[in-house]
Formats: sequence, structure tokens, C-alpha cells
Amino acid sequence: MSEVYKVAIIGSGPAGMSAASRAAQLGLSHVLLEKSGHLSDTIYKYQKGKHVMATPSQLILRSDQEFDAGKKEDILDKWNRRTAELGVNVKYNADVKAIRGTGEAIPGSVQQIVSRARDGSTTTTELQRHAPPYAIELTSGETVLAENVVLAIGTQGNPNLLRCPGADLPHVTYQLDDPYAILDEHVVVIGTGDAGIENARGLVEDAAQGNVVTVLNRAPKSTNVRESFPTAKEPNAKALVEDDAAGRLTIRYETETKAVEPGWITLSTRDGEEKIRCDRIIARIGSAPPRAFVEGCGIAFASADRLAFPTLSPQFESTAPGIFVIGALAGYPLIKHCMNQGYDVIEFINGNTTLKPADEPLLEARFRDLPGKRSVDEWLEFLRTRITILEGMTRLQLREFMLDSDARAYRKGEVIFEKNDPGSSLFAIASGSVHVRIDPNDPSRVVPIPAGTIFGEVGLISGRRRGATIVAAEDTICVEISRNAALKLQSQVPTARRAIERISTERQILQMFGSGLTPDDIREVVETARIEQVPAGKPIISEGDEDRDVFVIRVGSMIVEKEVGGKPVFLSYLPAGSYVGEMALIDGGQRTATVRAAIKSEVIRIDGDAFARVLAAKPTLLERARKDMEGRRKTNAFIESRKDSFSGVVDLYSEQAKFLVSQGLGEATDVLLIDETLCVGCDNCEKACADSHDGLSRLDREAGRSFAHLHVPTSCRHCEHPHCMADCPPNAIQRGPDGEVSINDTCIGCGNCQRNCPYGVIRMEKVPPKKPSLWSWLFFGSGPGPGEPSYKWSKKHTKYTGDPAVDELLDRKKAIKCDMCAGIDGGPSCVRACPTGAAIRVSPDEFLTVARLENEEA
Repeated sequence: MSEVYKVAIIGSGPAGMSAASRAAQLGLSHVLLEKSGHLSDTIYKYQKGKHVMATPSQLILRSDQEFDAGKKEDILDKWNRRTAELGVNVKYNADVKAIRGTGEAIPGSVQQIVSRARDGSTTTTELQRHAPPYAIELTSGETVLAENVVLAIGTQGNPNLLRCPGADLPHVTYQLDDPYAILDEHVVVIGTGDAGIENARGLVEDAAQGNVVTVLNRAPKSTNVRESFPTAKEPNAKALVEDDAAGRLTIRYETETKAVEPGWITLSTRDGEEKIRCDRIIARIGSAPPRAFVEGCGIAFASADRLAFPTLSPQFESTAPGIFVIGALAGYPLIKHCMNQGYDVIEFINGNTTLKPADEPLLEARFRDLPGKRSVDEWLEFLRTRITILEGMTRLQLREFMLDSDARAYRKGEVIFEKNDPGSSLFAIASGSVHVRIDPNDPSRVVPIPAGTIFGEVGLISGRRRGATIVAAEDTICVEISRNAALKLQSQVPTARRAIERISTERQILQMFGSGLTPDDIREVVETARIEQVPAGKPIISEGDEDRDVFVIRVGSMIVEKEVGGKPVFLSYLPAGSYVGEMALIDGGQRTATVRAAIKSEVIRIDGDAFARVLAAKPTLLERARKDMEGRRKTNAFIESRKDSFSGVVDLYSEQAKFLVSQGLGEATDVLLIDETLCVGCDNCEKACADSHDGLSRLDREAGRSFAHLHVPTSCRHCEHPHCMADCPPNAIQRGPDGEVSINDTCIGCGNCQRNCPYGVIRMEKVPPKKPSLWSWLFFGSGPGPGEPSYKWSKKHTKYTGDPAVDELLDRKKAIKCDMCAGIDGGPSCVRACPTGAAIRVSPDEFLTVARLENEEA
């Protein structure tokens, strides 16, 4: 009869190797099964010369193997030597195909395995679990017997695949072994986790390679690299950004793959589709647990999601008694975590029930100030069972998550944050409740938020300042989740992403439609709603269609067009926070206009039938929707009535509106326009701007483009999602409560904002010396007069001291841009100074509407 090992470890990555090393050190009967011909196949396949990081730095290493940051070759060499020294029993080329219990059937232990077909249909099979010992069947036909099994197989053997036309072409790969072997190619790297970043950087490390590398990142650009690269280690992300700034490679933010063809790739970007050269694609877009194999072993998963992880005890034991899961397959991908788990699991199997995880002291510190005496495990279970967005996490995932989050206790009446405070973290309520103050002058007017749910999601989604003051309604315990941790949570835990989306959707619908609606009233609407990404130019509604869905614009903006005389006529502009599509739902019939994304946008698609039932049950909501429709119906009627006699003007207006959207009004919140039929060229607007801002004008009247009589000068658009804020090292660029974007005095003059602004409205200038007063110039001729002084006058009157440090500060340039004259009575100086009324500041949703033609005609 074959030997029955005390423990069989499957997979010799960091977790499995550490487990086998501990078993050897303790003298346990063991075998380490590795399907390849060498240890740690995943790290073995890392690109040549890859620098492996030893994070998190605050976590101690608990293993019989050594591990420090360094090159993969050096690390593998140490592991190989140490494995030999310990006498680890390694069986190479041992590919496992099945694990089954050989003992008696375990009463009541039947696993339901649900398989999903491509068409969405499901089939359920039942698997009776059997007690150990386990028979581990190899593809070679050999069987290994063990009392306990440690699964440390990782997820890299099951990579996520591209899903777009052309994804099966031969130049699409999911692995890069040696970046130095690729020369003179246009390479697109998809994925901005550590693997994708390191592949991209390796391809351009030596300029002589001649590679042109483009990195696609779905996330928007941010000052904080952890927000733009939530799944990567921060040093890796910073190094990639530095390579981008130095021109060694190109990062394309808010960009995804639309289609692949030989020699080319079509991208879906913020501004529409774009086609670029591409000789090779390296897709590093993550991996998923090999679910079919794992479930076949009798191991249940935490949820039905493809990316879910197995359900495990605090000792890593699965739902199959005697089978333990560690490492990346358990939801812990970092090497140091994996090695610690390998050590711990063998100690547990050997009977050491008092051993605490290596991160226990760190988590104890996190919970130390909370009321009530609970252990770390008790606190984790308390949070997981009380907070909706954490319910889908495994215990191991939750431990890692809490290392990047803070649990806090608030006394009744304590302010958690104030309206207009900066902040983009998310708060989850574990116990107690909070009040949202909706009237700053009346503390009694509040909206309650109960335990289990979240608040602060608006700052998380938009990055804007806090929209309301939040106060603890009673003694309350909250988890403050950093923006980076929240983004990582949503990307790695599908149930958490859906919960956050559901709550934010519910609140946005309640806030938008009001009319006394409650969460119960719109439950069906929220459950059936979908959040969709819409590329620039793509329609969400097409004229003539017969669908009935309603759309809420969550991010970005839309334009509304109607076909008149075979041409699309621009009707109106819809900013974020608007809704559209209710006319076909209420009136019936076909869609009367086309609605398409002005820029890359995000919408909530509301099922028309579900919303119709809410309208039928709530007459006040139906009445409000009818009132909102009147404006759109009136616009349609106006166009129809004038399409023959007024078509020339309508065409002119439509082309003018499209021109304005192309000049940035599609993402603007406030923009300066000049009517050239009224402008006399006096430049009073520029002079007033300079005199209101330390002698430096924030606008250039002559610069910019014109269409017909309308001129868009070089002046800030105050974008809904400002490009300039994306990469400001001192975080000097802020958005005010009215949407104005301004630069404060902490600017260091790096110029990142100027480079990132697509509209050229930011200047890098030094502040000129203070001018004599207007009266001195008027009566005595002192000074340069109104407006911005000349370079010659500024240089002559700068009071240099001879001290290099002081003089350098006098000459240092800083970024300047329009701030909408925030804090100046009377509003923007440029508008107030215009003698003819040619200069106006407009909000796109008010200005970009064909109804303006009717008003002008009247």
C-alpha cells in the first residue's frame, strides 16, 4: 500500500514552498507536488531581471525560508538552496487533476456546484464530501495519499482573457518572459497591476531596444498614483508615471480596448475611438481562481462571482475537512503574506492552536481605541456581518483590507465631516447611525443613514468636496476606507462593487426625483438598474427606436440631436445629474431625438417598465416628470414648426453648438464667450483680469477659436473632472463649492497642470512687482498703467537682494489660471469690465439649447 503522508502541499510558489519547508523543519511526513520542473513556477516566469518587492514593509516574515527584496534570479537561487538544505521532499512534474476523500461519506456534507453556460443557463450538480485521507490523482496516472492537503496553486494558470474582436489573434499574449528580446516594436500593454507595469518598463529600460510602448489604464489620471493604479504597489506606479513624464513610454488613461487587428488596435478613449499601430499586445489583466477544479475537491466559494475566493476558517481550512487553502488562491497575493500563511498552516496541522497570524499586532492596534473588549477575530467578524459592502469578503481578505482602513468610534453629536471639507474616503457604519444635515441653519432638518450602509460615496465617485455635514446620531462605530482601499475593494470584490453601486444609484435616484419617494418605492428600479460606460460619441438613445428605458447621467455629459432635413440638429446639452428618456415612456411611441455622449460618460440605465410602475403608483412624480417633459416637447415643436423657413438659422446654431462642444464645453461647468459682433477690441477684459490678480491676466482675448460671431478665448473651462488636478504634487489645485477650479499659493511651479490641460489655459509666470496705483499712473504717469505690465518693466522693478535663495524665489514661475474671481464682489472682472456686453460667462446646460433661438427671435 502507498505511503500516507501527514500533509501533501500542492504548488511550490512562496506559500507552498514555505509550508513544505516548515513541514520539513518539524519532521512531518510530507510531499511537495509541483507540476513544472522547478520551484515557484510563477516567479520563475517573471520577466528576466525583475525586481521583486518585499511588501508590506511593516509585516514581519514568519518562514523557514529567507525573503528580501531583490532580483528574481537571486531570490530563486536562495530558495532552491534552502529547500535542499531542509531536505524538502519535492516531487516535480506532478500535475494534479483531482482530489477526492477516501474515507466514509460525511453526513450532511453535500456541495452544490453550479455551472454556468455561455448563454446564461445554469446546471446544478451535487458532490458528496468524504473524509480523509485524500487521494491526489496526477495526470501521469499516479496517486498520492495524504491525511491533509494544502492547496497553494495560485491563480496565474487561469488568466483573464481579452474580450473584444480580434482578441484571439496570435500577437495577443498574456505572458512576457524576456522584455529584452523584443526590439523595434509598437507594443501595447493592457493592465496596470504590478505585472503590466513591470512588463512595460522592461520593454523601454534600454533605449537601444527601440520599442514604442503604450500602457492602457481604465482609471482616470490622479494626483495620487494609488488612485490611478489601485492594484499596483506604489513604488511601481510612481516609476511608471516617471517613465511617462520622461517620454520613455505613454500611459493612456481612461482608455480601453475596442478591437484588435493585425498591426493595429482600436482604443475607446474619453474623447472617442482612436486607432494606433500595434505589433504586439501584452494583456496582464489579472486572473481568477480555477473554480471548477477547486469545487471538484469539495471546496465551496464565498459567492457565485467568478472572482470570488474559497470560504475558509481562520486556520485556512476549507469546507472540505483536512483541505487547506493558502496564498493567492485564498485572496492574499503578496509574497510575504503567502510565506507567512505557509508557515502558519503547517503549525495548525501540527496541533499549534494558539498561534496568531503575523499581522495580529498590526490589527490589534487598529481596534485598540474602539469600545468593548473584542479580539481581532471578533472585530473582523463584527465588521463583516454588520457592513453590507464587506459581507462578500473572506476573513483573509478582510484582514488585509483593514490594514489600509481605520475603524473609529464617534460620540453622539460628534461631527464626522463638514460640508465642503476636502476628502474622498468612504465611510461604512458598523453600529449606530448618522444624520445628514440638509439645512446648515436648521440642525433639526436631517436625513438618517442607518447601520450597515455607507456614506461619503459622492466624494469617492466625483472627487469633489464633501456635499453635506455628517453627524453621529448616536454612539457610532464607522470604518473609514481610504479612496485607494475603496477602489481596490471594488476591483477585487464584486459583491462590494455592486453594493456600492446600488447604494449610490438609490441615493442619486431619490435625490433627483424626490416627490416623497422612499427606498421601498424604488426598490425594483434600483435592483434592475445598470451602470454603463459610454464612449464619447456613442448614443444611448437613437431617434426612431422604440425602447422605453430612462437614463440618469452619472458622470460626463450628453448632447441631444434631432434629424431635420437629413441633418442632425443640435437641440440641447445635458450635464451630469440630468435624466433623459422619459418622453417615450410616458407618451409612448418612438424616440423623438438622439442622445449621445459629448465626452466619455457613465449613465444609470433604468428599466422603463419598472419606472413606469413607480410613476403609476406616485401621481406627484408623474406630474413632475410631465412638467420636465414640457421643455423638451416645446423644443421639438419649435424645430418642427420652423424647419422649412428657419432651417438656415437652425443649421448655423447646430454647427455652432457642435463647435462649442469641441472646444471643451462638453466637460465645462463655466466658460467665457465673446460675441464678436459686440467686441470692440479694447482689451478691458484682460486688463481687469490682470488688475484683479497680482498684475497677471488669466485670459487671452485674441487667442482661441471662433465660429460665426462666437469666440472662445483662452480661459479656464472649470471642467467637471479637471485634467489639471490629475497630477499636482503639492495638491495645490482645488475645486470650490460653486465648481470653480483654482490654484493656491502652495504651487511649486512644476508645470504638470499646464502640460495636462488640453485647452492651453494655464500659464507659468512669475508674479510681477506691485504697480503704483491707478491714480498715480493717471495723474503722474507712474507705472505701466492698467493691465499686465511688460516683461521689461517687471524685470527693471524687481527688487533683487543679492541673496541667491531670495532672488530665486522672486524669479520662480508659478501656474496661473482663471479662478472665476472667487472672493471678489460682483463676479468675474472680465465680464464687469466689458463696455459693450460682449463678454459673458455661461453654463453649458443653459447656453447649449436650441430654445435660445426661440427667445432670441422673440
